[in-house]
Amino acid sequence: MPKLSIRPLLDNILIEPMERETQLPSGLVIPDTAKEKPQEGKVVAVGPGKSDHGEMVKPAVKVGDRVLYKRYGGDELKIEGKDYLMVSAEDILAVIEG
Repeated sequence: MPKLSIRPLLDNILIEPMERETQLPSGLVIPDTAKEKPQEGKVVAVGPGKSDHGEMVKPAVKVGDRVLYKRYGGDELKIEGKDYLMVSAEDILAVIEG
């Protein structure tokens, strides 16, 4: 994947949402209208953080982390033909390890 030429500001984080399976193990295909919004993705860019009482607080994630984020948080973006989500560090719920 070519490196994106985008740099989030403050504590914003750019995420590439992971697509859900469209077919169940039984062979049943899930139509697009019934799919849930993904809540898991890969961090592709991280802002420097924001100031809190004069100290810079950096986001707790780094590029390459797989994360869980709030279902309806952030802003959907299309960059170079791909879908991304820009969220605040507060919208990140957890880092998936392993």
